[in-house]
Amino acid sequence: MPSHTPNRPVCRDCDGFCVALVTTGQRHRDGSRVLLRVVCHACQGTGHPTPAAYVRAGR
Repeated sequence: MPSHTPNRPVCRDCDGFCVALVTTGQRHRDGSRVLLRVVCHACQGTGHPTPAAYVRAGR
């Protein structure tokens, strides 16, 4: 059965691919690669846009 999830907007900066793993070229002792986890700064790794922050202006 298909699961129906509500449609949410996707981050315009990362198109929903909010985390990327980048290899450094080095290896751990067990032979696996050393990876760096890079997160989208616009959505903070959620894949969906965050609501605009309210800014207090004036007095």
